[in-house]
Amino acid sequence: MSQRRGSDQQPQPQRRILRTQTAGNLGEAMMDSEVVPSSLVEIAPILRVANEVEASNPRVAYLCRFYAFEKAHRLDPTSSGRGVRQFKTALLQRLERENGTTLAGRSKSDAREIQNFYQHYYKKYIQALQNAADKADRAQLTKAYQTAAVLFEVLKAVNQTEAVEVADEILEAHTKVAEKTQIYVPYNILPLDPDSQNQAIMRYPEIQSTVSTLRNTRGLPWPKGHKKKIDEDILDWLQAMFGFQKDNVANQREHLILLLANVHLRQFPKPDQQPKLDDRALTEVMKKLFKNYKKWCKYLGRKSSLWLPTIQQEVQQRKLLYMGLYLLIWGEAANLRFMPECLCYIYHHMAFELYGMLAGNVSPMTGEHIKPAYGGEEEAFLWKVVKPIYDTIAKEARRSKDGKSKHSQWRNYDDLNEYFWSVDCFRLGWPMRADADFFCQPIEEIRVDKDDEKKPVTGDRWIGKINFVEIRSFCHIFRSFDRMWSFYILCLQAMIIIGWNGSGKLSSIFDGDVFMKVLSIFITAAILKLAQAVVDIVLSWKARRSMSFYVKLRYILKAVSAAGWVVILPITYAYSLKNPAGFAQTIKSWFGNSPSSPSLFVTAILVYLAPNMLSVLLFLFPFIRRFLERSNNKILMLIMWWSQPRLYVGRGMHESSISLFKYTTFWILLIASKLAFSYFVEIKPLVGPTKAAMQVHVRTFQWHEFFPQAKNNIGVVIALWAPIVLVYFMDTQIWYAIFSTIFGGIYGAFRRLGEIRTLGMLRSRFQSLPGAFNACLIPVEKNEKTKKKGLKATFSRKFDEVTTNKEKEEAKFAQMWNKIISSFREEDLISNREMDLLLVPYWADRDLDLIQWPPFLLASKIPIALDMAKDSNGRDRELKKRLNSDNYMHRAVQECYASFKIIINVLVLGEGEKEVINEIFSKVDEHIREDNLLTELNMSALPSLYEQCVELIECLLANKKEDKDRVVIVLLNMLEVVTRDIMEDDVPSLLDSSHGGSYGKNEGMTPLDQQFHFFGSLRFPVYPETEAWKEKIRRLHLLLTVKESAMDVPSNLEAIRRISFFSNSLFMDMPSAPKVRNMLSFSVLTPYYSEDVLFSINGLEKPNEDGVSILFYLQKIFPDEWMNFLERVNCSSEEELRASEELEEELRLWASYRGQTLTKTVRGMMCYRKALELQAFLDMAKDEELMKGYKAAELNSEEQSKSETSLWAQCQAVSDMKFTYVVSCQQYGTHKRSGDARAKDILRLMTTYPSLRVAYIDEVEETSKDKTKKTVQKVYYSALAKAAAPTKSIDSSETVQTLDQVIYRIKLPGPAILGGGKPENQNHAIIFTRGEGLQTIDMNQDNYMEESLKMRNLLQEFLKKHDGVRYPTILGVREHIFTGSVSSLAWFMSNQETSFVTIGQRLLAHPLKVRFHYGHPDVFDRLFHLTRGGVSKASKVINLSEDIFAGFNSTLREGNVTHHEYIQVGKGRDVGLNQISLFEAKIANGNGEQTLSRDIYRLGHRFDFFRMLSCYVTTIGFYFSTLLTVLTVYVFLYGRLYLILSGLEKGLSTQPAIRDNKPLQVALASQSFVQIGFLMALPMMMEIGLERGFRNALSDFILMQLQLAAVFFTFSLGTKTHYYGRTLLHGGAEYRGTGRGFVVFHAKFAENYRLYSRSHFVKGLELMILLLVYHILGFEWQKIIDDWTDWNKWISNRGGIGVPPEKSWESWWEKEQQHLLYSGKRGIIVEILLSLRFFIYQYGLVYHLSFTKSTQNFLVYGASWVVIIFMLLLVKGMSVGRRRFSANFQLLFRMIKGLVFISFITIFIILIAIPHMTFKDILLCILAFMPTGWGLLLIAQACKPLMQRGGIWESIKTLARGYEIVMGLLLFTPVAFLAWFPFVSEFQTRMLFNQAFSRGLQISRILGGQRKEKDRSSKSKE
Repeated sequence: MSQRRGSDQQPQPQRRILRTQTAGNLGEAMMDSEVVPSSLVEIAPILRVANEVEASNPRVAYLCRFYAFEKAHRLDPTSSGRGVRQFKTALLQRLERENGTTLAGRSKSDAREIQNFYQHYYKKYIQALQNAADKADRAQLTKAYQTAAVLFEVLKAVNQTEAVEVADEILEAHTKVAEKTQIYVPYNILPLDPDSQNQAIMRYPEIQSTVSTLRNTRGLPWPKGHKKKIDEDILDWLQAMFGFQKDNVANQREHLILLLANVHLRQFPKPDQQPKLDDRALTEVMKKLFKNYKKWCKYLGRKSSLWLPTIQQEVQQRKLLYMGLYLLIWGEAANLRFMPECLCYIYHHMAFELYGMLAGNVSPMTGEHIKPAYGGEEEAFLWKVVKPIYDTIAKEARRSKDGKSKHSQWRNYDDLNEYFWSVDCFRLGWPMRADADFFCQPIEEIRVDKDDEKKPVTGDRWIGKINFVEIRSFCHIFRSFDRMWSFYILCLQAMIIIGWNGSGKLSSIFDGDVFMKVLSIFITAAILKLAQAVVDIVLSWKARRSMSFYVKLRYILKAVSAAGWVVILPITYAYSLKNPAGFAQTIKSWFGNSPSSPSLFVTAILVYLAPNMLSVLLFLFPFIRRFLERSNNKILMLIMWWSQPRLYVGRGMHESSISLFKYTTFWILLIASKLAFSYFVEIKPLVGPTKAAMQVHVRTFQWHEFFPQAKNNIGVVIALWAPIVLVYFMDTQIWYAIFSTIFGGIYGAFRRLGEIRTLGMLRSRFQSLPGAFNACLIPVEKNEKTKKKGLKATFSRKFDEVTTNKEKEEAKFAQMWNKIISSFREEDLISNREMDLLLVPYWADRDLDLIQWPPFLLASKIPIALDMAKDSNGRDRELKKRLNSDNYMHRAVQECYASFKIIINVLVLGEGEKEVINEIFSKVDEHIREDNLLTELNMSALPSLYEQCVELIECLLANKKEDKDRVVIVLLNMLEVVTRDIMEDDVPSLLDSSHGGSYGKNEGMTPLDQQFHFFGSLRFPVYPETEAWKEKIRRLHLLLTVKESAMDVPSNLEAIRRISFFSNSLFMDMPSAPKVRNMLSFSVLTPYYSEDVLFSINGLEKPNEDGVSILFYLQKIFPDEWMNFLERVNCSSEEELRASEELEEELRLWASYRGQTLTKTVRGMMCYRKALELQAFLDMAKDEELMKGYKAAELNSEEQSKSETSLWAQCQAVSDMKFTYVVSCQQYGTHKRSGDARAKDILRLMTTYPSLRVAYIDEVEETSKDKTKKTVQKVYYSALAKAAAPTKSIDSSETVQTLDQVIYRIKLPGPAILGGGKPENQNHAIIFTRGEGLQTIDMNQDNYMEESLKMRNLLQEFLKKHDGVRYPTILGVREHIFTGSVSSLAWFMSNQETSFVTIGQRLLAHPLKVRFHYGHPDVFDRLFHLTRGGVSKASKVINLSEDIFAGFNSTLREGNVTHHEYIQVGKGRDVGLNQISLFEAKIANGNGEQTLSRDIYRLGHRFDFFRMLSCYVTTIGFYFSTLLTVLTVYVFLYGRLYLILSGLEKGLSTQPAIRDNKPLQVALASQSFVQIGFLMALPMMMEIGLERGFRNALSDFILMQLQLAAVFFTFSLGTKTHYYGRTLLHGGAEYRGTGRGFVVFHAKFAENYRLYSRSHFVKGLELMILLLVYHILGFEWQKIIDDWTDWNKWISNRGGIGVPPEKSWESWWEKEQQHLLYSGKRGIIVEILLSLRFFIYQYGLVYHLSFTKSTQNFLVYGASWVVIIFMLLLVKGMSVGRRRFSANFQLLFRMIKGLVFISFITIFIILIAIPHMTFKDILLCILAFMPTGWGLLLIAQACKPLMQRGGIWESIKTLARGYEIVMGLLLFTPVAFLAWFPFVSEFQTRMLFNQAFSRGLQISRILGGQRKEKDRSSKSKE
């Protein structure tokens, strides 16, 4: 530390480097070696060494830095790299300063100084450590070798400068060092160098056998001039032949070894001692790895390149070669990993070359042996194979213009990948042709490239989109789900026909005429078929170039046949009617009036339906369907070709017949309910009023009617029916909500959710908990039987209570239970006292023959039992009954008696006393056996005995020498009480040993030391005091002294929730646990960009404008956890905490664990590792070690880990093999070089958790090799880092610095991020993951110790077929939303989300079979997904919701997604209104893009009818229904507007059915049902009811309503609709970062306005109320004033280039309409048509003014437009005038303005005087003209380019600003008015923070109180 404090007094320049530094415990030393410009990356190791040696030899450190400076100058002489010049200057300044101080300290010349130092270092470190075998020493040694190598480099340079020869012994030493530095490289999991063979992980026979098999390179033809290395293996040969990168080979070597070893370990028992890799393990991995490749070969009709040799010995080698080759290609493919079939193509050719080389084939062209097309020089594969394809992806991505181009103008990942789905891909050739169509860019693109001269355009044209075009259109909704829409439309038509004709009863369908009319639905069906065929052709037009002839033919034939039926069916129908009317008559007259024949139409229908009959048959027998789709038989392919075009994906997705039956039943019930409701409640009752309205003839209109001749009041009919038809199409969603609630609830109950939900329930079931623990979490030994599972098991699951003789089981339960409880304590969920009450003894007590339950069950039982005994008065039967009725009381009494007996026996040493005591105990035991204890002994004296016992135990707790006399007295008192008061009869041995020996015989005084002293010899103080002894005393003390019952332990709500969910889950159905060595291995991957890693002290303390800091807020929201934290760090107050730096770190951690930080996620995920270590211990420990306990193993881990054979080392090794955690911190390299605090926090995480790995994209500037050019180019690497061994100071053991070290650096072909940020980030890091499962975890998640214990059970699910057809490929896991307690909005959000991740997904997975992948805790089958495109899709914009596409992809490629509820992961959600809205907007955008996507189209077409319905309702259907909901309101209101303005309302008022329209009320009611969010509420209530009881559910529901949840849901409905609709029409979808912080700040009005103006305010100022209530901390007058000035400033600021939307209204306004620029003609036309609705107001209202009522002339409307145009011109004239005249003709201009004003007033007065204009007229005028102006504005915005050409854009801007100001005022006035009343602020705070209120957070008081305190403290300081 002294060095650090010293550095602060140095001169100024030094501060520059350290500026970014926060005072962390890493010291400033760390940063100056890490903050190095990327182009000088090579000097970082030298600076690291300088820091390391600084303390022991400052001069050597100086020389190292000097050498680093010289080297930097050599690397970049012109300082052209970014930040190089500043860096060199700073380093130079530092050197100048240090030169003087260090020169004074040196004794010899520099050369001698450094030589001596080098020798000293070599002896002290390298020779001392040389023989080390264990892990820690291996790490230190690796570091020492690296340091020595750097020191030698510096030494050479210094010697050259001083022209001194280097001594021989140093050269000799260096040769050794150089040799070892090559071998000792940093490794990831497996140290493969020869010196590390003794490490625990390398001693596994499975790993040894895999390594030795890999090293079998017999018979491989090495290239000429190849230098042999030691331990060369197969992968080295592949590298030499194909030119892979060295680090890629190292990475995949470890990957392959671990994969094979794990499969081997899992499946086959321990091999014989002679290590040999099992063939079956190889075959299994190979099958998984090549399944997709073989399928691809079969699909394209090519032979696969996997040829196995005939000689058995070579088979293993060949298999490894094939697998190694695939992994090496995959590991270096970068962005190509998103294109699995592209990888298949590359692999196909390379594997063929491999086969050719091994077979020694000779090339027919050259006559030489075959060589790979892209030879084996360094990095050949990257530059020659990956780079060209990568460049194509990058060019296409550039053409997407950041996602702004239309999808049809560029190829995304899917298009490029699907190129390889047709045989044409082989035209690409191998080596690939540079002019192949695949690489071609569009012609205009090539010309634009500014090359030296214009290239002639050669090669094929741009190939365009492949198989599918994403076009923005609502047609996709119909196109993807055409079967569903056709079904609905046909049902609607049939219902209307039945309702309209005959009696309206359903039975009337059997009436001949009605039946014939109903049959007309087939004509509609044919028309819809034609529409579908046309839409198909139109939407696929742009993909025509890449389509095969057969696909085009099919499209044309489909359209032609559909058109044919559209002609045939109406004609046959016309001839089937007896007396046709209307159109049918016309048809008949065309084709000749021959007699009618009904049978003709029926025959036509039967022919029309024939293909459908076939598909029904296939539907009923899914296995036939699967066989047909997968087969490659030409005839079968022809049959399937007509039903749907042949595609690589989406074949054979059908489920088993049982699953089919389940979801079919669900949907048939649902559809029946929906149709019955629609018919009886909406359609049938509306028929009467419609008929009545059609008969009334309205002659007088109140406006100029354009169609006075229209028959039957058609406008009225439309106004009546439109809302009902819309609701008919939407209400499936409502029925789905109802049914999903019922079914989800039933399924949940069957899965035993919510059986233990309170502490009371936990206590009552606790006795069967150890049994459940052992059944679920402890692997079954070979000789035990596993329990059968079946229906009976579902209804009753009994676990035997653990019997006392099962010591091992009990010990295992204790270890796990205690681990869980101590993790609760570490997380500060419970206090020390609660922990003591919850723990079970770690150290099993051999002498106690009973189960020791946790004290919280036994607490207060002893004092109560005492009272009962005291008052029993010999009524022993009653007392016994009461004791036995409470099982735990009985146990407590037994345990206390037994423990006490043991303690007394330990204490007392004297023979005589022992005899007495044993006699007493044996008497009591005898009474117990004979069951007469209560009658024989006197119980009333028990309390006094109890007091003595407590005193004795307290003495033993203190265990101090000075208490010895007190102990003797206490023992004597006890003896007296027992013998005198309790036992009536004498104790013989006591009489023999009277206290003074014999008084009577010898009257003389015996000397003191010969006196017999009762209890003279005691073992006190007890020594050695073992942990087990301490624990026993503590426990007994608790049992005796805890008076109050521990009913509320634990008291923390989160702890209760977690412990009850965990206990409950043990009674659920889960696979039994394998041993750790036999479990599937898995990885966790977390993508991280730049969110909070750890809160800084600064950020925690910074108060917002109300004086509330985040820390303060957390202390108030988690008061109990804050107190527990203070107790854990032994502080009484916050001030004491702040005094020490270590504790400040603890404080940062405490706060970060309560936010959504990376630290929280990493801590959670590392629980897996801790759980595995514990489980490995329990699996491997021998009985002796087990009884000592895991804690003992942990405590001794330091000494143990030195010996690699120890149990602890083996636990570590097996955990390493089974689990890896990679965090992909994309920008870590950049952060590190810029000295960002986040980099230091990530480094801190790596040092805290040594097995954590950080992957990052390293962006390095390299100066060009060509010295003439001063260019710097960027090179990108995928790097993996881990924490290096801590650098100890050379002469002391103090740690100087902890740094990271890079394990692998794999060069990338270019920047990694071409598509979506997150999926690209996951993709670059996925090559560093290991194992068979991969859990994708987001940065806002958390995990718990107790859940981690169940992970190995979960992974076993991969081995079960869940539906009888296929194994799961994604295991869904439930989430718990942990942000619900922050505010009421967060609470609504978390409830809504919880219901989706539990009841929603439970139903989707089973029975509906359409669960995809939504968010993150899901576990992927890693090998399945890495050969099929990874765990997410990454194309820009279209894959905005990247996660769900992984689910789509998995399902389409015959995967299977399940959902499991016995394990959960925590998840944070957005907490403030603005964050929530951004999140909703992102999801709605994502759904809009999904609607256009190929995946949804394929699912909609390849699923059977009912699964397709499930898919629709649970993906885009939900959003489309919300859109329809909003549309219904518009349609209804505009319908009413039409009726009122036109005067039809008046004309029809005589019809009661119009006024009191029941069906319409029902339709609107069901619409509002959706709007208010009941859809969400139903499943939510069911889930809360299941898991927390229905009373809770009801009270929660009422609370939500009181807190205006309905308003919030209406609001979010608006958000969803706006963004979903806009995305479909115009695009503009983008990733919206919501921020994951706490909302303790006040959102400014202008910010809210920007966010909601377009989605809500404009769509209706009725959303007023919402804003008022949810404006966080909103109503304070002062804030309102600040807001107003802020908003004013924003509105009036000019925009311009570089002005952000937050600063100026103009910029925001331009950004708001940006999507229109890229929208395309169709979008613009729709936009203009939608805007026309605003003109209705003016058209209707001008006829309602008091002076135009009498006339309906069209001229009135014309005149109103004249007025508008005049007004606009006047405004324009004024603004032009102001610009032109206001300077020169000031007075004139003012006079003109005055004149205009006076004329206005005059006109106004005249209008009032002559035509008697009233106030109502003025209002009407405003209502008429305002919407028109808005409509004009919208149209102008849509036609922006035209307006700009016309030069009137500025005027439009002015008009728009005027409108915004009016809207702002309208919104602001009520807010300001309410803010005047102080009580409103109180009321609103109370509503918002209800949760926090119930936890004692009275925000208003805090806000006041804290400010006052602050003022007081600042005054006192003064």
